[in-house]
Amino acid sequence: MSESKSATRHRPETRLVHSGTLRSQFGETSEALFLTQGFVYATAEECEARFKGEDPGFLYSRFSNPDISMFERRMIELEGAESARATATGMAAVTTAILAPLKAGDHVVASKAMFGSCRYVVEDLLPRYGIQSTLVDGLDLDQWKKAIRPNTKTCFLESPTNPTLDVLDIGAIAEIAHQGGARLIVDNVFATPIWQSPLSLGADVVVYSATKHIDGQGRCLGGIILSSEAFISEHIHNFLRQTGPSMSPFNAWILLKGLETLAVRVRAQTETAAKIADVLASHPKITRLIYPGRTDHPQAATVKKQMRSGSTLIGFEVKGGKAGAFRCLNALKIARISNNLGDAKSLVTHPATTTHQRLAPEARAELGISEGFIRFSAGLEHADDLIEDFVQALERV
Repeated sequence: MSESKSATRHRPETRLVHSGTLRSQFGETSEALFLTQGFVYATAEECEARFKGEDPGFLYSRFSNPDISMFERRMIELEGAESARATATGMAAVTTAILAPLKAGDHVVASKAMFGSCRYVVEDLLPRYGIQSTLVDGLDLDQWKKAIRPNTKTCFLESPTNPTLDVLDIGAIAEIAHQGGARLIVDNVFATPIWQSPLSLGADVVVYSATKHIDGQGRCLGGIILSSEAFISEHIHNFLRQTGPSMSPFNAWILLKGLETLAVRVRAQTETAAKIADVLASHPKITRLIYPGRTDHPQAATVKKQMRSGSTLIGFEVKGGKAGAFRCLNALKIARISNNLGDAKSLVTHPATTTHQRLAPEARAELGISEGFIRFSAGLEHADDLIEDFVQALERV
């Protein structure tokens, strides 16, 4: 198989179509699908060299496969990373990136505002293995500084956060982490690689749920970890090889197809989100609206510094608490109720009863997740149709 020439000199849209493509002897246009568990070797000597790492070929699809390698290479060139490893899900990427480099006695600092499963890993799972954790207000740099200990090895954050869309200062937090001898891992799902590049801002590791915008059409699960060659080879590669949270070759192939249209979809979804945010911001039934693309966003200065646009998600609070939110959700005819996001179809969810339901009411209140709060993920429908849909739904509130 032949590999395409490096496309790092090209713009993101071009990289998303061509980077990392491997072609067989048949010269196929679309990437071929390699549904195989294992590979055969011409000689015993070749097999030995492959297992020693002296021959760069494939061994076993749990940790190396042509489709997975193409997906990793395309994401590497898009993100500007040195290396990457794909995983079965986004949470597999988060858990592996956090857990693989750590050992009992280490310490992690993380922002309180994050996806419920991420908070479970930091707050509940790590302590079971003797790894201490401290949660901080991610917007308060002094809290990050005070939380760093001599044994702090990792800092973790999402930006924008799920679901309230706080935008954390990645560069400033990276500097704090590095001064304390720790690495910074950033979950960049909400911003997407189109609108934010955490590695260029100072982060050491970037993780994605490829299930979201990268697939973007509700078809499959996937995740990826991107970082330096040293971090991936020393901490991630062998962990994935031995423990097995591997991506399916079929899913990798689907995600390659998704990447080809990622920039087009995200730009269109962002334009739609911005239009809807402007309409909802002045609606009398809405008491709070958060969109990183608006000048009234609480961290507008940080958004301007580190994001290239406001991305595809809106958070808003309707009158009437849970009952009001449910009336609105149930009355929508185009946007569908789902806990997913980044899809071609517009999706809405009620975080207090879904993604963050395991948190105590006090913890949700601290994060700004009220009973009336709704998270909206803009799809590819016409913006005016979605606006009309929200207007009629809010009449029920």
